[in-house]
Amino acid sequence: MSFFIKLIRNFLGLIIVIIDFLTRGGKLKRSAEQQAKVETELAAMSLYQFYACPFCIKTRRALYKLNLPMQTRDASAGSQFRDELLSGGGAVKVPCLRIEQDGKIQWMYESSEIIGFLQQRFS
Repeated sequence: MSFFIKLIRNFLGLIIVIIDFLTRGGKLKRSAEQQAKVETELAAMSLYQFYACPFCIKTRRALYKLNLPMQTRDASAGSQFRDELLSGGGAVKVPCLRIEQDGKIQWMYESSEIIGFLQQRFS
């Protein structure tokens, strides 16, 4: 039964990925100088995610629209990033934004909170 549920979940996730790709829209435009500054700030951030997770897709869609080429880390079972997420953030829950600033690390778990933070900081 568990295998069947996992198969359905992955299939639906794939459909959501395809729909996202087809309906994505355009990216936020910035000057080359502004974009370089944004990318420098993004070097201190990474998004832990599962490829077909609807909330991760929602977050990656916002990254695309905000023109934020952020490093993504696959937290699937067996991944080194899954262990990092568990030990650093305290839970294997995605999406999770890891923010390193002033020598401190913050772990942000909710997709709406992540998107709001990124919109406020980079819009």
